[in-house]
Amino acid sequence: MKFKKRPKKHAKIEVVPLIDVVFFLLATFVMVSLSMTKNEGITVNNPAASTASPKDNKEETLTLSLAQTGEIFFNKEKINVAQLPLRLQNFKSANKEGQVVVNGDGEVPYKFIVTVLDEARKAGFTKIAHSVERK
Repeated sequence: MKFKKRPKKHAKIEVVPLIDVVFFLLATFVMVSLSMTKNEGITVNNPAASTASPKDNKEETLTLSLAQTGEIFFNKEKINVAQLPLRLQNFKSANKEGQVVVNGDGEVPYKFIVTVLDEARKAGFTKIAHSVERK
């Protein structure tokens, strides 16, 4: 009895499902890595006050953030103490009705806060507020 020879079947790797899996993994890793990035900002732990009120979000508001390390941020731009008087005067001349909000870390030395407030008053600001969190 004569048997027919069957052609040998070679294993094939399907590329399309492999590409689907690779793209799924790539998208997953991109989403995870984006969620792990840090937001660029100034870390300040505001002290809490039971009488805190919401601040106005106007263009005339200048935010001075005082970090525990002694750094000053003028609307999120890092400056040194020597630059503060000139920057305050420039802001005041551009915004006659401008106000200053001091956003200070709870651990900032009181003397440093008073120095910044004094410079704001010298520049002509009369509306000065402290940023705190409600208890």
